[in-house]
Amino acid sequence: MSKWKQHKHGEEAPYTPFGPFKIRLPFVHYKMEWPDYFQGLLMCAVDLAAIALMIEYLGMSFEVALAVVIINGLLYLTHHLLGDPVVPGWITPAIPLLILYVSQFPEGPERVHALIAFQLALGIFSIILGMTGLASKVVQLVPNAIKSGVLLGAGLAAVVTVFEVGGRFDMFPITISLCVGLAFYLVFSKHFEKLKKRGGGWKLLGNLGIFPIILLAVLLAPLFGEAPWPTIEWGFSKPDFVTLFTDFTIFGLGFPPLMMFITGLPMVFAAYIILFGDVLQSKALIDEANATRDDEKIDYSSDRAHLIFGGRNAVMSIIGPDIAMCGPVWAAMQVVVVERYKAGKKFMNSIFGGLGSFRWGTNTGLLLLPIVSLVEPILGVALALTLLIQGYVSVRLGVLQAQSQRDLGIAGVMAAVLVSKGATWAFAVGIFLSLLIYGKRFFKGDDQNDLFIPENAENKEEKVG
Repeated sequence: MSKWKQHKHGEEAPYTPFGPFKIRLPFVHYKMEWPDYFQGLLMCAVDLAAIALMIEYLGMSFEVALAVVIINGLLYLTHHLLGDPVVPGWITPAIPLLILYVSQFPEGPERVHALIAFQLALGIFSIILGMTGLASKVVQLVPNAIKSGVLLGAGLAAVVTVFEVGGRFDMFPITISLCVGLAFYLVFSKHFEKLKKRGGGWKLLGNLGIFPIILLAVLLAPLFGEAPWPTIEWGFSKPDFVTLFTDFTIFGLGFPPLMMFITGLPMVFAAYIILFGDVLQSKALIDEANATRDDEKIDYSSDRAHLIFGGRNAVMSIIGPDIAMCGPVWAAMQVVVVERYKAGKKFMNSIFGGLGSFRWGTNTGLLLLPIVSLVEPILGVALALTLLIQGYVSVRLGVLQAQSQRDLGIAGVMAAVLVSKGATWAFAVGIFLSLLIYGKRFFKGDDQNDLFIPENAENKEEKVG
């Protein structure tokens, strides 16, 4: 009998202990969940959207960028294999900020060096926090106004990236308009949320995330003359690892100068504030799963998560610098897997089976040329969809992070500076305004939350003029 069938009711799924990690292997420690595997096989299309970023901002060819995506895909597996119960993904809200940062450097070796230095520093910083258990304390020290400003700036930068002159919207105006409208309806609409509760096809459509929208884009873009019809090729994909290593890593370009690490520190801190929010979201989703089923205990450790995604970023910086970065969770797919897990043991024996099977599926899809060639013409649309959805979420979370109208005012100014001048200037402005407005209460901010009580503003704020 396989080990995955032997754990007792209420205990963790079987594992092999290895320091802070809990090793779980398919067919040994968990059962493969084929519905999740086949969904992953198709959803690899979202992973492939990162190719458009690397082509545009790093000057990679499609094949070289595909090599980066495949390496990143393999590292996705480390989370569930080492005991972290999540579907890992990008640090999506930070992508627009990183685009703004690296775009300050000339395209070529200097820009790649800036990316390598940033991602390596982010990885080492995350590992240190994971080893020391200081992650939550570091973020708690950041004033709410500054955290709000980072999130608001990330959301605004995502939208600007899509709609700037010569951006993706100019390339696919009709396709993006139609697909984004439908995507926002499926993801955020209260009306569609009611339809999903009816179950059946509506629930299935909702659980697929933005994948149906990507398939729609494959049809719409050629129909409106915004992209060619895909040329389906058979066989296996052909990533170019040789050019990746010689032209885009330290093995061919050498190690970045020390100054690159210093200038990248504000961007590292901004990215970390964002990804820590993903860590909190991961824990909330796992707590929800634990509360629903008592047959399996799910152990989530933020320290272990930091070690794993920190390690992924450090490794990628050396062998495949990735502008999408290595984040702690792909929230949309984590929700999909958790929802199926909550349905009961007959639907998913162990959450590690669902999480692992999904990521084994995406890795298989990246190797299959028919899937890669199908979505290649509309990768820009897929990326625009991802950025606009993330922009919506980041702006909403940024507003909610503010605890007062003063916080929100500081955050708004900081966000605008972040989009126009980058993370260094944004943090400088945020710190200056917070000191100016709060003084000794720099870390605490306002005494009470008046964010959603506009009438208080008439009594508290001095009238101008």
